Amino acid sequence: MKLKDFLIKAGTDKDVMELILFLSTQAHLVRKGFLTTVRKIPVEEQTVNTFGEEQMALDIYADTVFISGLKNSRLVRYIATEEQHKIIEVENAKHNFGVVIDPLDGSSLIDVNLCVGSIIGIYPGNVLEKGSTMVAALYFLYGPLTTLTFTTGNGVHEFAQNEEGEFILKHRDMKIPDGKIYSPGALRKDYLPAHAKWIEHLEAAGYKLRFSGCFVADVHQILHKGGVFTYPAYKGKEKGKLRLLYEANPMGKIIHDAGGAISNGKSDILDVKPSAIEDRTPIYVGSKNEISLIEKFMKEA
Repeated sequence: MKLKDFLIKAGTDKDVMELILFLSTQAHLVRKGFLTTVRKIPVEEQTVNTFGEEQMALDIYADTVFISGLKNSRLVRYIATEEQHKIIEVENAKHNFGVVIDPLDGSSLIDVNLCVGSIIGIYPGNVLEKGSTMVAALYFLYGPLTTLTFTTGNGVHEFAQNEEGEFILKHRDMKIPDGKIYSPGALRKDYLPAHAKWIEHLEAAGYKLRFSGCFVADVHQILHKGGVFTYPAYKGKEKGKLRLLYEANPMGKIIHDAGGAISNGKSDILDVKPSAIEDRTPIYVGSKNEISLIEKFMKEA
Protein backbone atom coordinates (compact mmCIF):
# COMPACT_ATOMS: atom_id res chain seq x y z
CA MET A 1 0.00 0.00 0.00
CA LYS A 2 1.28 3.45 -0.90
CA LEU A 3 1.87 6.04 1.81
CA LYS A 4 -0.93 8.36 0.69
CA ASP A 5 -3.47 5.53 0.49
CA PHE A 6 -2.45 4.32 3.95
CA LEU A 7 -2.80 7.77 5.50
CA ILE A 8 -6.23 8.25 3.94
CA LYS A 9 -7.44 4.81 5.06
CA ALA A 10 -6.13 5.49 8.59
CA GLY A 11 -8.25 8.65 8.78
CA THR A 12 -5.22 10.92 9.21
CA ASP A 13 -5.96 14.62 9.63
CA LYS A 14 -5.74 16.06 6.11
CA ASP A 15 -3.31 18.83 7.08
CA VAL A 16 -1.00 16.41 8.90
CA MET A 17 -1.23 14.04 5.93
CA GLU A 18 -0.31 16.81 3.50
CA LEU A 19 2.73 17.67 5.60
CA ILE A 20 3.95 14.07 5.95
CA LEU A 21 3.60 13.51 2.21
CA PHE A 22 5.51 16.71 1.51
CA LEU A 23 8.30 15.76 3.93
CA SER A 24 8.63 12.41 2.16
CA THR A 25 9.37 14.26 -1.10
CA GLN A 26 11.99 16.38 0.66
CA ALA A 27 13.69 13.27 2.06
CA HIS A 28 13.78 11.89 -1.47
CA LEU A 29 15.60 15.05 -2.56
CA VAL A 30 18.06 14.67 0.30
CA ARG A 31 18.81 11.09 -0.72
CA LYS A 32 19.11 12.00 -4.41
CA GLY A 33 21.38 14.90 -3.60
CA PHE A 34 23.94 12.90 -1.64
CA LEU A 35 25.93 11.81 -4.69
CA THR A 36 25.64 15.17 -6.44
CA THR A 37 26.73 17.07 -3.35
CA VAL A 38 29.67 14.77 -2.64
CA ARG A 39 30.84 15.22 -6.22
CA LYS A 40 30.62 19.02 -6.05
CA ILE A 41 31.91 19.62 -2.51
CA PRO A 42 34.45 17.40 -0.72
CA VAL A 43 32.84 15.93 2.38
CA GLU A 44 35.86 17.11 4.37
CA GLU A 45 34.97 20.75 3.68
CA GLN A 46 33.46 21.86 6.95
CA THR A 47 32.12 24.91 8.73
CA VAL A 48 30.79 25.28 12.29
CA ASN A 49 27.11 25.38 13.27
CA THR A 50 25.52 27.45 16.03
CA PHE A 51 26.38 24.82 18.66
CA GLY A 52 30.09 25.00 17.78
CA GLU A 53 30.07 21.63 16.01
CA GLU A 54 31.59 20.97 12.62
CA GLN A 55 29.11 20.91 9.77
CA MET A 56 29.76 18.77 6.74
CA ALA A 57 28.64 19.84 3.29
CA LEU A 58 25.81 17.33 3.39
CA ASP A 59 24.51 18.68 6.72
CA ILE A 60 24.14 22.09 5.12
CA TYR A 61 22.62 20.61 1.97
CA ALA A 62 19.99 18.60 3.89
CA ASP A 63 19.17 21.60 6.10
CA THR A 64 18.67 23.78 3.01
CA VAL A 65 16.41 21.20 1.34
CA PHE A 66 14.04 20.96 4.30
CA ILE A 67 13.97 24.67 5.15
CA SER A 68 13.55 25.97 1.59
CA GLY A 69 10.92 23.35 0.83
CA LEU A 70 8.87 24.14 3.92
CA LYS A 71 9.14 27.88 3.35
CA ASN A 72 7.97 27.56 -0.24
CA SER A 73 5.13 25.18 0.63
CA ARG A 74 3.95 27.36 3.56
CA LEU A 75 2.65 24.19 5.23
CA VAL A 76 4.10 25.16 8.63
CA ARG A 77 4.45 28.36 10.63
CA TYR A 78 7.54 27.51 12.68
CA ILE A 79 10.74 25.69 11.68
CA ALA A 80 13.55 24.81 14.10
CA THR A 81 16.52 22.79 12.87
CA GLU A 82 19.71 21.60 14.49
CA GLU A 83 21.75 23.73 12.09
CA GLN A 84 20.02 27.07 12.81
CA HIS A 85 20.48 29.39 15.79
CA LYS A 86 16.85 30.51 16.03
CA ILE A 87 13.31 29.45 15.18
CA ILE A 88 12.25 30.44 11.66
CA GLU A 89 8.73 31.85 11.26
CA VAL A 90 7.14 31.39 7.82
CA GLU A 91 5.12 34.30 6.49
CA ASN A 92 1.53 33.64 5.37
CA ALA A 93 1.66 30.04 6.57
CA LYS A 94 -1.33 27.88 5.64
CA HIS A 95 -1.25 26.00 8.94
CA ASN A 96 -0.01 26.67 12.46
CA PHE A 97 2.28 23.62 12.67
CA GLY A 98 5.75 23.85 14.15
CA VAL A 99 8.40 21.38 13.04
CA VAL A 100 11.71 20.42 14.62
CA ILE A 101 14.29 18.79 12.38
CA ASP A 102 17.64 17.11 12.65
CA PRO A 103 18.31 17.25 8.91
CA LEU A 104 21.13 14.72 8.81
CA ASP A 105 21.77 12.63 11.90
CA GLY A 106 25.02 10.65 11.91
CA SER A 107 26.77 12.77 9.28
CA SER A 108 30.19 11.83 10.68
CA LEU A 109 29.57 8.39 9.14
CA ILE A 110 29.14 9.67 5.60
CA ASP A 111 32.79 9.38 4.66
CA VAL A 112 32.73 5.67 5.57
CA ASN A 113 29.39 5.10 3.80
CA LEU A 114 27.33 4.03 6.81
CA CYS A 115 23.66 4.76 7.53
CA VAL A 116 22.49 8.29 8.25
CA GLY A 117 19.00 9.67 8.83
CA SER A 118 16.66 12.64 9.24
CA ILE A 119 14.50 13.17 12.35
CA ILE A 120 11.33 15.30 12.41
CA GLY A 121 8.76 16.21 15.05
CA ILE A 122 5.49 18.00 14.27
CA TYR A 123 3.77 20.20 16.86
CA PRO A 124 0.34 21.85 16.64
CA GLY A 125 2.06 25.23 17.09
CA ASN A 126 4.99 26.45 19.17
CA VAL A 127 7.88 23.95 19.21
CA LEU A 128 9.03 24.88 22.72
CA GLU A 129 6.46 22.54 24.25
CA LYS A 130 6.53 19.11 25.84
CA GLY A 131 7.20 16.26 23.44
CA SER A 132 3.90 14.72 24.52
CA THR A 133 2.09 17.50 22.61
CA MET A 134 3.47 16.45 19.21
CA VAL A 135 0.82 15.50 16.68
CA ALA A 136 3.28 13.37 14.69
CA ALA A 137 6.90 12.25 14.63
CA LEU A 138 8.89 10.57 11.88
CA TYR A 139 12.34 9.64 10.75
CA PHE A 140 13.96 8.69 7.48
CA LEU A 141 16.80 6.17 7.40
CA TYR A 142 19.10 6.35 4.38
CA GLY A 143 20.63 2.89 4.21
CA PRO A 144 20.48 0.08 1.62
CA LEU A 145 16.83 1.15 1.51
CA THR A 146 15.37 4.56 2.24
CA THR A 147 12.72 3.99 4.88
CA LEU A 148 10.16 6.20 6.59
CA THR A 149 8.96 5.34 10.10
CA PHE A 150 6.25 7.50 11.64
CA THR A 151 3.49 7.89 14.17
CA THR A 152 0.50 10.21 14.21
CA GLY A 153 -0.58 8.85 17.58
CA ASN A 154 -2.31 5.89 15.98
CA GLY A 155 0.43 3.27 15.83
CA VAL A 156 3.95 3.17 14.40
CA HIS A 157 4.33 2.26 10.74
CA GLU A 158 7.30 1.75 8.43
CA PHE A 159 7.47 2.38 4.69
CA ALA A 160 10.25 1.68 2.19
CA GLN A 161 10.91 3.69 -0.95
CA ASN A 162 10.70 1.86 -4.27
CA GLU A 163 12.53 2.59 -7.53
CA GLU A 164 9.87 5.11 -8.54
CA GLY A 165 10.43 7.10 -5.35
CA GLU A 166 7.11 6.03 -3.77
CA PHE A 167 6.93 4.91 -0.14
CA ILE A 168 5.31 1.47 0.19
CA LEU A 169 4.07 -0.09 3.43
CA LYS A 170 6.61 -2.46 4.97
CA HIS A 171 5.47 -2.86 8.61
CA ARG A 172 2.14 -1.85 10.17
CA ASP A 173 1.45 -1.23 13.88
CA MET A 174 4.98 -1.97 15.01
CA LYS A 175 5.58 -2.96 18.63
CA ILE A 176 9.02 -3.01 20.20
CA PRO A 177 9.79 -6.64 21.10
CA ASP A 178 11.69 -8.07 24.04
CA GLY A 179 15.35 -8.20 23.08
CA LYS A 180 18.87 -8.04 24.43
CA ILE A 181 20.63 -5.33 22.45
CA TYR A 182 22.15 -2.27 24.06
CA SER A 183 23.61 0.75 22.27
CA PRO A 184 25.69 2.81 24.74
CA GLY A 185 27.13 6.24 24.00
CA ALA A 186 29.93 7.97 25.95
CA LEU A 187 33.20 6.51 27.25
CA ARG A 188 33.03 3.90 29.98
CA LYS A 189 35.66 5.76 32.04
CA ASP A 190 33.26 8.75 32.22
CA TYR A 191 30.16 6.84 33.34
CA LEU A 192 28.39 8.08 36.46
CA PRO A 193 27.79 5.46 39.22
CA ALA A 194 24.10 4.62 38.63
CA HIS A 195 24.63 4.35 34.87
CA ALA A 196 27.71 2.17 35.33
CA LYS A 197 25.73 -0.16 37.61
CA TRP A 198 22.94 -0.37 35.00
CA ILE A 199 25.39 -1.19 32.19
CA GLU A 200 26.97 -3.91 34.33
CA HIS A 201 23.52 -5.38 34.94
CA LEU A 202 22.75 -5.47 31.19
CA GLU A 203 26.07 -7.09 30.38
CA ALA A 204 25.63 -9.70 33.10
CA ALA A 205 22.20 -10.48 31.62
CA GLY A 206 23.77 -11.18 28.23
CA TYR A 207 22.94 -8.03 26.31
CA LYS A 208 24.90 -7.59 23.07
CA LEU A 209 26.50 -4.23 22.29
CA ARG A 210 25.45 -2.61 19.00
CA PHE A 211 26.41 1.04 18.40
CA SER A 212 26.88 2.64 14.98
CA GLY A 213 27.18 6.32 15.89
CA CYS A 214 23.94 7.19 14.09
CA PHE A 215 21.10 7.76 16.57
CA VAL A 216 18.42 7.02 13.94
CA ALA A 217 20.02 3.75 12.87
CA ASP A 218 20.64 2.55 16.41
CA VAL A 219 17.11 3.33 17.62
CA HIS A 220 15.66 1.83 14.44
CA GLN A 221 17.43 -1.44 15.30
CA ILE A 222 16.07 -1.29 18.86
CA LEU A 223 12.56 -0.73 17.49
CA HIS A 224 12.87 -3.89 15.41
CA LYS A 225 14.83 -6.12 17.77
CA GLY A 226 14.24 -4.82 21.29
CA GLY A 227 16.63 -3.56 23.92
CA VAL A 228 17.77 -0.05 24.72
CA PHE A 229 19.76 2.90 23.35
CA THR A 230 21.44 5.29 25.75
CA TYR A 231 23.50 8.44 25.61
CA PRO A 232 23.67 9.20 29.34
CA ALA A 233 24.81 12.06 31.49
CA TYR A 234 28.54 11.56 32.04
CA LYS A 235 31.55 13.33 33.49
CA GLY A 236 31.89 16.68 31.75
CA LYS A 237 28.40 16.40 30.19
CA GLU A 238 26.17 16.11 33.21
CA LYS A 239 23.24 17.57 31.24
CA GLY A 240 23.67 15.04 28.45
CA LYS A 241 24.83 15.37 24.85
CA LEU A 242 21.83 14.76 22.59
CA ARG A 243 19.24 17.45 21.97
CA LEU A 244 15.80 17.41 23.51
CA LEU A 245 13.99 19.07 20.60
CA TYR A 246 15.62 17.56 17.55
CA GLU A 247 16.58 14.07 18.68
CA ALA A 248 15.02 12.94 21.96
CA ASN A 249 11.42 14.06 21.56
CA PRO A 250 10.62 12.80 18.03
CA MET A 251 12.39 9.46 18.48
CA GLY A 252 10.94 9.14 21.97
CA LYS A 253 7.38 9.61 20.72
CA ILE A 254 7.87 6.92 18.08
CA ILE A 255 9.26 4.42 20.58
CA HIS A 256 6.57 5.35 23.13
CA ASP A 257 3.82 4.76 20.57
CA ALA A 258 5.41 1.39 19.74
CA GLY A 259 4.99 0.31 23.37
CA GLY A 260 8.40 1.39 24.65
CA ALA A 261 9.59 4.32 26.75
CA ILE A 262 12.06 7.19 26.86
CA SER A 263 13.64 8.65 29.99
CA ASN A 264 16.38 11.00 31.12
CA GLY A 265 17.13 8.40 33.79
CA LYS A 266 14.73 9.95 36.26
CA SER A 267 11.49 10.66 34.39
CA ASP A 268 9.74 10.57 31.02
CA ILE A 269 11.48 12.91 28.57
CA LEU A 270 8.20 13.58 26.76
CA ASP A 271 6.96 15.37 29.90
CA VAL A 272 9.87 17.84 29.92
CA LYS A 273 9.09 21.37 28.72
CA PRO A 274 12.13 22.79 26.89
CA SER A 275 13.49 26.18 27.92
CA ALA A 276 15.42 26.80 24.69
CA ILE A 277 16.01 25.16 21.31
CA GLU A 278 19.53 24.13 22.35
CA ASP A 279 18.47 22.12 25.44
CA ARG A 280 20.26 18.80 25.84
CA THR A 281 19.26 15.74 27.80
CA PRO A 282 20.52 12.33 28.91
CA ILE A 283 18.64 9.66 26.93
CA TYR A 284 17.49 6.12 27.65
CA VAL A 285 15.10 4.87 24.98
CA GLY A 286 13.82 1.39 24.24
CA SER A 287 11.89 -1.38 25.96
CA LYS A 288 10.08 -0.50 29.19
CA ASN A 289 11.93 -2.98 31.41
CA GLU A 290 15.33 -1.43 30.75
CA ILE A 291 13.97 2.08 31.26
CA SER A 292 12.34 1.11 34.57
CA LEU A 293 15.62 -0.39 35.74
CA ILE A 294 17.74 2.72 35.11
CA GLU A 295 15.14 4.87 36.88
CA LYS A 296 15.28 2.47 39.84
CA PHE A 297 19.09 2.68 39.96
CA MET A 298 18.98 6.47 39.69
CA LYS A 299 16.58 6.73 42.64
CA GLU A 300 18.81 4.48 44.72
CA ALA A 301 21.98 6.43 43.90
